[in-house]
Order: sequence, then structure tokens, then C-alpha cells
Amino acid sequence: MREIYLDNAATTPMTPEVIDEMTKEMKESWGNASTGYSYGRHAKLVMENSRHVIAQSINADDNEIIFTSGGTESDNMAIIETAFKRQELGKHIITTAIEHEAVLKPLHFLEEHGFEVTYLPVDEHGNISIADFKQALRDDTILVTIMMGNNEVGSRMPIHEIGEILKDHQAWFHTDAVQAYGLLPIDVKADHIDMLSTSAHKLNGPKMMGFLYRRDGISFPSFIKGGDQETKRRAGTENVPAIAAFAKAVAADGPEEKAARQKRYYHFKQKIVQALTDAGIDFAVNGEVAPDNLNHVLNLWFKGISTYVMQTDLDLAGIAVSGGSACTAGSIEPSHVLTAMFGKDSPRVSESIRISFGVMNTDEEIAQLIATIIKTVEKLKQLKKGE
Repeated sequence: MREIYLDNAATTPMTPEVIDEMTKEMKESWGNASTGYSYGRHAKLVMENSRHVIAQSINADDNEIIFTSGGTESDNMAIIETAFKRQELGKHIITTAIEHEAVLKPLHFLEEHGFEVTYLPVDEHGNISIADFKQALRDDTILVTIMMGNNEVGSRMPIHEIGEILKDHQAWFHTDAVQAYGLLPIDVKADHIDMLSTSAHKLNGPKMMGFLYRRDGISFPSFIKGGDQETKRRAGTENVPAIAAFAKAVAADGPEEKAARQKRYYHFKQKIVQALTDAGIDFAVNGEVAPDNLNHVLNLWFKGISTYVMQTDLDLAGIAVSGGSACTAGSIEPSHVLTAMFGKDSPRVSESIRISFGVMNTDEEIAQLIATIIKTVEKLKQLKKGE
């Protein structure tokens, strides 16, 4: 049985080129980049060349890139350190109800320490309202943290419009771009973004590697206490081979490649939705199929079929997809994203799956997915009739 991987929003496989780059630098650049002799100088040169490639990808300056262990650390650093650094200016923060847990849990932590957080609601497509955002913005707002694109339904947030509103406001603007980086064109200067988080493993790079873009002029203490690495902004010896591999993945993902991926994934989405519709499957899209969204994510509600059953049946057929929920401590918890979109009593929160595409997926795999879904739904329908 040929296995098909369609959970690329969770993680992506490293490409052969990225693996080769990382293996090469593990052999050649194992020195400590903070040391002054040749081994360290070589490692530092590789690291700084990689920093330049990554900075250019979002129109940032090299010194604005801080290497981290990934999106979770970057989000925590930007949110928690900003709050404590700026609390004398106010204690109000704005976010959305559908952020990743790496944003929501730091915010819950801050609420326990006296900060006030406004969670903007979303509509049935997973979109926020600019009018709601303007109404929520206050003189004592010190931070706005809004994701660039949602990891469960693919909705895209109005980052440019928010940046324009905030450019003359005291609030710092942070965006979690973990899902968007690698798919959408990003220009931190044009969008007036102060901080931006990414993770390498979402675009075929290594795990435990990412960066925080922090605009020049934005400062706060190192979140990780220790040495003076990353010009005293992030303690810990840099993982140079992983940094080089990250840069390799980024270099392979230029503007033309991003546009081509978006177009290809949009084609996959349309193909799946049309085929299921033609087959008379009782389903609905959570969110919307729109060309400007994150097109690698397709969230589907199969009416009357539990997430667990659908996901398990597809797994038995060799197809890996995600539930429309997060698995925590061995128990299936309702998706907070679908709950925010449709309400906690909606059957969608327990009857949905997330399909997410990657660079290695093919049209043949999508055809196999469609055939398997149709077969699975029909089988489950017959089983229900026989009960």
C-alpha cells in the first residue's frame, strides 16, 4: 500500500537538497560561531550568509533576524517580552480568537499577570473585521499580535491594513507567519510589521529552527538567559547546520515558486471540492476556497461522520490527514478555530478533517485521496443504514 502524506500544515518533509546542505554543514561547520579561531570564523560566515538569504526573503535587514528554536519560541519571545517591557505604557493587547496555541497560551499567561487581552471574533470564513479591530484599538494598547494566515482553515488576515492603522500608534505589531512564510510574499517594511515569527519545518526545512524578525529600534531583554549569542538577543550556541539548511529551503522558495505553489494548491482544492460535489457527498468547506487564502489548507466537514472515524479510516487506507481538532494528552479536544467560527454546539467541530498539501504531493495522490474519501463515506453510510 502506497502511503500518502497530506498533513503538511503540521510539518513538512525535508527535501533532498536541504538534507544534503545540512549534512554538508554538519561535517564542515561544526565549530562554535562565537569563537575567534578558524573553526568558529567559518561557522560564523556560514551563519551570516544564511541570515542574509533569510532577511532578503522578507525585505528585512540582516541584523533584524534573530535565530530561534522555531515558531513557538519566537511567538513567546515577541509577546511576553514586549508585554513586560512596555507595561508602563499600558496593559492592553489585541489578538484573534483563532491564533495558534503558541500565541494564545502566552497571552493567557499574561492575563494571569494583570494584562487585558481582546480576542477579535471571526466570521464563518475565519476572517476578522477591520471595523472590529479599529473599535478594539485603544490608547493603552501596547501590542497587536495577529497571525498572517490560519493553520486550520487557511483564512488570511488583513496584515497590510492593520499595519497601516498601527504605523502611527504606540502598539507594536507582531504576526505569526509560521504557516504563511513560504507561501505568501512578505514585505515587513511595506506592511509596517514590527515582529514576525517563522518555523523552518513548515517549508521543508529542519525542525527546532526558526527566526524572529524584530524591526531595528524594537528592543527587549533576551527571552533565553545565558550567553551573548545573536548580539545578546537570544542566548544559546547557534545551530549552524540547521541555519544553513533553513536558508537552503528559503532560497529554493522565491517569488515565482511561491506563486506556483499557491496556484497548484488552489487547483488541488478545486479538484477535491468539485469531485466530492459531483459524487453527491454530503460535505461543506470550513472557510472558503479563495485564490488569495493559504491554499495548502483545505478543511472539510463530512456531515454525520466523526473526525476520529474519518481520520482513522483514511489512515488505514494509507492517507495521513489531520483532524479538525488538536490532540492533547491522548484526548481529542474540539478545535478552537472551528468553535470560534461556528460555535461550540456546531457539529462541524467534531466532524471535520484538515487536508494540507506540500511540494511533494502529486495530482495522482489527490485523485487517490478523492477516491478513498468517496469510498469511505459510502461505506460509513451503509454501516449506519444497517444499525
